Amino acid sequence: MRPLLFFALLTTLALPAAERKVPMSLHELTLNTLDGKPQSLAAYKGKVVLAVNVASECGYTPQYAGLQKLYQAQKDHGLVVLGFPCNQFGGQEPGSAAQIGAFCQKNYGVTFPLFEKLEVKGAHQAPLYQFLTAKHGEPAWNFHKYLVGKDGQVIAAFSSKVAPDSPEFLAAIEAALK
Repeated sequence: MRPLLFFALLTTLALPAAERKVPMSLHELTLNTLDGKPQSLAAYKGKVVLAVNVASECGYTPQYAGLQKLYQAQKDHGLVVLGFPCNQFGGQEPGSAAQIGAFCQKNYGVTFPLFEKLEVKGAHQAPLYQFLTAKHGEPAWNFHKYLVGKDGQVIAAFSSKVAPDSPEFLAAIEAALK
């Protein structure tokens, strides 16, 4: 990354969430994957994205299995699930990136992309979640799901209580994939 661009990024992230420019599309963002490599979300243009704040020690953690099953069933049809670990709800994601990856692989066989931990609410809310929550509200807990259309715009949000195999959730995904 060029020094000036890196400085601009750091300066932007240092601003309180309320003072940062909210992205206009999911595709404008670049985030680090769980292994620390930058990943442009522009790579998902033309795909339906399911963005989920995840945690390893939550009552909803078994949803990893449903998310993985959904990803396997729909990835060839244009769906990608993106997991964003978050430790803001009850300290339920205390592990390192390596621990999170190992946990997800060992317990749920997760193959969908996972990213570095971030904050989904509050003064240090990540730009991704500024975008996701602008019209659909902040997550109340882990495993809150945001459905983003092929154009990079948020279509709907689903609370943690909505399971990955619930009929309303699957219907919204199917409609977005058409």
